Amino acid sequence: MPTPTKGPRLGGGPAHERLMLANLSAQLFEHKRITTTVTKAKRLRPVAERFITFAKRGDLAARRRVLRSISDKLVVRELFDEIAPAMAQREGGYTRITKIGNRAGDNAPMAVIELVLEPVSPKQAVVREASNATKAAAEKPAEQNAEQPAEATEAE
Repeated sequence: MPTPTKGPRLGGGPAHERLMLANLSAQLFEHKRITTTVTKAKRLRPVAERFITFAKRGDLAARRRVLRSISDKLVVRELFDEIAPAMAQREGGYTRITKIGNRAGDNAPMAVIELVLEPVSPKQAVVREASNATKAAAEKPAEQNAEQPAEATEAE
């Protein structure tokens, strides 16, 4: 888990915060989206994304590392067998936080945090290929321009 920030913790002490974030991430992996406060969602994002990164590795050590925090074996199995293959092409940004307004009882700002299970946009891959092709094309004319004057002087 990432190092806790300095200052006030979510719920009291650092151990309670770690347990709370582990439980929130287990619920996120089980239900694919949860509604919580904005502060908890922002603190949950790096923890959940790190668990997904471990799951993408897929080896036994990574599974045991996740099981240290999330004790529910069914949730860990779902994380490694269903969620990680869906995130295989994605290089990061496994979660999305959407603010939904304030809670009726205490006016706390609420948010929905969800897993981004859509496949990576093919447009992004096309843009990446186009930028690489542009760089390659920019390098080729520079080389050709350097060769053309030499050939032109030889022809004269």
